[in-house]
Amino acid sequence: MRRPVEGEVHVHYGQIYVESDPDDHGPDLAEAFAGQRAGLCGAATPGFLWLNTGLHTGDVGFTVEVLDQAPPLDPAWEDVVEVSFRPASAQSALVQWAGEDSWDLDLEETDHRVRYCARGMDRAGETDTRSADEPQLDRYLLQFWPAPPEPDRVLKETSRTAAHWHRYARALPPPPTPAERAETARRERLARETAERERQLAHERRQWGGRLPSDALRTVGGNISGLRDFDPALLHALDAAGPATQRAVARFAAHRACDSAGLTALDWVARALTALAEDRPLPPPFDDDARMWHALASDPDVPDRTVGRAVPPERQPYESADSALMSGLFQRAAPFVVGPAAAFEEPQDPSLPGEVRQNPEPSDSGSGPLVAMLSIGRPDPSLRLSQPHMALPAVTAAADPDPLRAAVDAVYAAVVTYGEDHPVLLAEVWSFCEERPAPPGPRFTR
Repeated sequence: MRRPVEGEVHVHYGQIYVESDPDDHGPDLAEAFAGQRAGLCGAATPGFLWLNTGLHTGDVGFTVEVLDQAPPLDPAWEDVVEVSFRPASAQSALVQWAGEDSWDLDLEETDHRVRYCARGMDRAGETDTRSADEPQLDRYLLQFWPAPPEPDRVLKETSRTAAHWHRYARALPPPPTPAERAETARRERLARETAERERQLAHERRQWGGRLPSDALRTVGGNISGLRDFDPALLHALDAAGPATQRAVARFAAHRACDSAGLTALDWVARALTALAEDRPLPPPFDDDARMWHALASDPDVPDRTVGRAVPPERQPYESADSALMSGLFQRAAPFVVGPAAAFEEPQDPSLPGEVRQNPEPSDSGSGPLVAMLSIGRPDPSLRLSQPHMALPAVTAAADPDPLRAAVDAVYAAVVTYGEDHPVLLAEVWSFCEERPAPPGPRFTR
């Protein structure tokens, strides 16, 4: 025999519990005793015991014994019940109300018989609350030993308090069967999964302008999210237009980007645009990113042109159905409460005045540099970008073997190159697509 608990424990609302499922906060009172005849130890919920005490609030005497076989019944106890119990995991513990304290029981994951003995329940119930300097009023013994499941039983009934709880338990309907529990759990899981899937689809639909994207748009990669911020309807139209139109849009965007940046007069850029038009591989230096950037940096005829940041149109921030539970960017986690008690900076825009221009040099390895730009909040309209540096990626993007990705990336690079004038470019790109929607707002007819 071993005694994992011996001494006094604190109770509140006349309750203390044995828990063994770390993922379950436990049943309510009716669920714990449903279908039982004994009302002091509720075992109707698998892996959980609800123990009633006479004292409402304060310390009670409490001992837990783990034995190898059924012990003799001590006649000194006034009220005694027995139930069957099987831990749901190896983590079984005696737990105070609201998880204020707990004691490991180290019960094996096998069937147990449990005997719960009480003494002094009426006196403790009449007193209600015990202060630290007052004498002990009630005492309890909880015993476990291996045994096959049996119905719960009342072995001894003396107090009015125990009689009250026995009547309460006997008036409850029977608990759900294991099959009914499994079906309820299945339906709850499906409801959660369905709600989460609908929330994700609603978010995605809003991101894509009120219409879900095709599989091709979902998987195309590249700068799809960047262009989507500017005109999600255009992406749907490009997707529906087919490969020939997509390729034409990519070439058009590359040419417009280079023309806007003043690069079409450079022989090495003009040769690349001609290769795109004739569906040939890009000539040097566009066949290697490092050499391309080196050519841009070393050519004295590259114009010194800058443009303001392209700013996507404003959209209302997305709010999911449960966003009312959020207070700020993150929701403070609720304190972990076990047992039935569980029922009870504003981001700043970066300001980097002046021209932003990168002149990367080729590395010895031949690989080009990686330039990353991170913005928090709305883009700063005062930031100036080098148009030639924004335009060249449109050329390499237009040569991508995937015509849809070529169109997406080339148009996005051209949007960035046009900067604050990007609506002009997007209007021209729309002319390639047959499914341009009517502009928002009322329409008048004669």
